[in-house]
Amino acid sequence: MQNENKMSHYIPWVVVALMDFVTVIGFDDIIYNFQNQGLVAVTSWVLMTFLYVIPYNLIVAHMGSTFSEHGGGITSWIRETNGDTVGYYAAWFYWITGLPYVVDVANSVVISLGWLIAGNGNIQDNLGNAWFGILTAVIFVVFIWIQHFFKNRSLEIMSTIGGGAMFIMTILFVIMTFYGLTQGSGIATKPFDLAAFMPKHIDWGFLSTFGLFIFAMNGSELAAPYTKDMKHPSRDFPKALKMIAIMTMFLTLFGTFSLGVYFNAHHLPNDLKMNGSYYAFQAIGRQFGMGNTLMYIFAVVQGIYMLAQLAVILDASTRIFLGDVASRFMPKQLTKKNSDGLPINGYWMTTILCAAIMALAALLPQVNDIFNWLLNLNGIVSPFSTCFLFWAYMMVRLHQDRYPTPAYTYIKNHTVGFIVGLWMLVATFLFACLGFFPTDAEAGSDTFTLMFAMNIIVPIVMVLLGVSMPWIAKRQQNHAGRAFSQSTWLGFTVLMIVALVAAASYGMMNNLFKNLSFGLALTITIVVDLVLVYVSLRATKNGRTATETD
Repeated sequence: MQNENKMSHYIPWVVVALMDFVTVIGFDDIIYNFQNQGLVAVTSWVLMTFLYVIPYNLIVAHMGSTFSEHGGGITSWIRETNGDTVGYYAAWFYWITGLPYVVDVANSVVISLGWLIAGNGNIQDNLGNAWFGILTAVIFVVFIWIQHFFKNRSLEIMSTIGGGAMFIMTILFVIMTFYGLTQGSGIATKPFDLAAFMPKHIDWGFLSTFGLFIFAMNGSELAAPYTKDMKHPSRDFPKALKMIAIMTMFLTLFGTFSLGVYFNAHHLPNDLKMNGSYYAFQAIGRQFGMGNTLMYIFAVVQGIYMLAQLAVILDASTRIFLGDVASRFMPKQLTKKNSDGLPINGYWMTTILCAAIMALAALLPQVNDIFNWLLNLNGIVSPFSTCFLFWAYMMVRLHQDRYPTPAYTYIKNHTVGFIVGLWMLVATFLFACLGFFPTDAEAGSDTFTLMFAMNIIVPIVMVLLGVSMPWIAKRQQNHAGRAFSQSTWLGFTVLMIVALVAAASYGMMNNLFKNLSFGLALTITIVVDLVLVYVSLRATKNGRTATETD
């Protein structure tokens, strides 16, 4: 009986596939690339499916089958193949490159609320940059500090329900589109012929959009921690990954085709990335005599899904990273835990970094520019972190005799397998580099220059922070727990405060509060500056571990 109870707790591979699928591809991902390439995105999806998506998922299947007893996913794979030091950097970059997405998710929550309340996507007129930034910050801060109130898996369940509903809405959109075509509905894209699916010219601007394709399709390795909960992980995990590849191919191809029916691919709205999903369900709802009902349903689903995803990602990523990384790589203040067992200073660091990203975004002139830049930033940093996956796979194929024989082997020949891994690594790295060139601003404009500069600054800061953590930890170990003298810490604190206050003040006074009175703008700026000062003091304080506190 005990054995039967144990068996009943195994997670079927189909469930693992569905749980992971909602983190890999969604309706918004199809929208993003449709705006970049129009119906040409269908051709790009076909090429990417066979040259990237299928190899990507099968590589993850091979790695998951090889290390089926390890629940850390890509971090565990890197450590097993390259040691703890490289494993730390993989964990760091995998964690920190997710922060722009966290901010982007918070933005999406505000946008969904805007559609629910106002019934349209005119967030620039309804809120403006000021309140858009403030509401994003409020949502972010509330959800990052509410974690300790949830002692169960309610948020994870909520996220799964929201993600499942999102998948159903996307399938519904595709089905209703094809049904409408059978009833003689018109097609917005004209001409809707083979030429519309072919790129007119292949240049740097066109190639720079592929980083967002990779961002849209990566993430299947997030299912790896569930291998320990599967009955036959080495055999069933590859099945889940193959199912994800098939679902991704179906959704991207038919979803993009369907968008071409409702949007003129040759003349797309400038705010399609931000509001395209709502426009799509608004259009199909009106076609079938449902008014805005489908749009409101989608807005609710989007809001719930994003809220749950925000809370779960923030909590899970911070806990896993700070709990999994060897203590010698991280300053002791960041591994400090409160009475609830939460890495409280880790939450502070997450708050600071996300606040810095939001402050940079505030320098852009329009809400649409803010949304597009954060999205495209994900198309840079996310592929860079994915490179660790292919490097680990190459090491496994190069030294196959050092690792367990997997139940599933992607490409029997080790040399060919290594070459495929090298191709994936090189392609991912090059597309990530091309992503530095903004795709949503006119070349030579002030917005283009600012976006390009921020695309370079943010990844560099991520690298510097990643390198500095082991350095600080080592100084602590060599100096009785104190990395720097009190005066040095004070200097760091002053510099950080000045930088944060200057960025916040400039961004808000110059861009965010153009439509507010000077008195209100000044008041809000001062409040935010004081908050940043407090956060900076807490983050740079030469604190003590929980056992040392008074």
